[in-house]
Amino acid sequence: MATRTRRSVAQSLPDFPWDSLTDAKAKAAAHPDGIVNLSVGTPVDPVAPVIREALVSIAKEPGYPTTHGTPELRQAAVGALARRYGITGIDEASVLPAVGTKEMIAWLPTLLGVGAADLVVIPELAYPTYEVGGLLAGARLIRADGLTRLGPEGASLVFVNSPSNPTGKVLGLDHLRKVVDWARSRNAIVVSDECYLGLTWEGEALSILHPSVSDGDHTNLLAVHSLSKTSNLASYRAGFVTGDPVLVADLLEVRKHSGMMVPLPIQAAMTAALNDDEHENIQRERYRVRRETLLAAVRGAGFTVDHSEAGLYLWATRDEACRTTVDWFAERGILVAPGEFYGPGGVQHVRIALTATDERIEAAAQRLA
Repeated sequence: MATRTRRSVAQSLPDFPWDSLTDAKAKAAAHPDGIVNLSVGTPVDPVAPVIREALVSIAKEPGYPTTHGTPELRQAAVGALARRYGITGIDEASVLPAVGTKEMIAWLPTLLGVGAADLVVIPELAYPTYEVGGLLAGARLIRADGLTRLGPEGASLVFVNSPSNPTGKVLGLDHLRKVVDWARSRNAIVVSDECYLGLTWEGEALSILHPSVSDGDHTNLLAVHSLSKTSNLASYRAGFVTGDPVLVADLLEVRKHSGMMVPLPIQAAMTAALNDDEHENIQRERYRVRRETLLAAVRGAGFTVDHSEAGLYLWATRDEACRTTVDWFAERGILVAPGEFYGPGGVQHVRIALTATDERIEAAAQRLA
């Protein structure tokens, strides 16, 4: 009788990169004034009262939430996208909440039917979850920022991230239009991770759904948005996807069957966050001040900061192996992320997060001086 060998999904995935920072973290933690952890983009500021009150207001409700989200949540998302980013033409039915955007990005290829015969394109420097999403679907993967690198081969799904994590680079209008035109000519899906769209410091960042990019046609276009950054809701796991009504309807149907529901209190909190721009403006200003302090200190310490015109990170180098740079920072009690986490093109860079308290950012600046 033949025995079955179980396929381990975990073994098909890369090692979780942050696990490799144990030694550097211990070295940084030994600093007399304590560690300044700038290796991850975890919010440190309190959740705004208007959001907390909305969360509590619905906490007594015992019933199941809907996978599609409440009508109020979807209306709030449509309104926020129009007010904050000039994204118009979104149908409320085409908004789908997610249990955090990392979950959404990781499972999108699988939920959209991408498989072994398909090619998934991810940025050359990319948050690791894009790669994980392709691997979970069993698809082929290629890293490419320019579409000419693909040659005549088509792709089933293209991930775009602007503003970028880790580099903070913003893709211009012409670039985004070329991606959309290319995808349309090959019937490919474009998934744009726009979690940092509200944190642009220099120039202008546009959504893939903006009329100047899409011409008002969202066919095969999806935009992923997070409330973790400017609303400090990382612990809430609050995000959503919107765009092509047909694709969103497909995602909704699969997610209904698989129980991918955002808890009702979280939906209420998301609604409040999307309806209130004041708290977002306050948080953006906090990050702007921290960025100015840290940017001056990093450059003053002899580093070149590339891109970084948006987002919550500085993409820094002094033309040496990134792990050497990580150790240099750790000796000063500062933990940063090695650029190799994000792809082969990052081996001489480190990613430095702005997500620390004002006191810790000032401490880092003093140590770098």
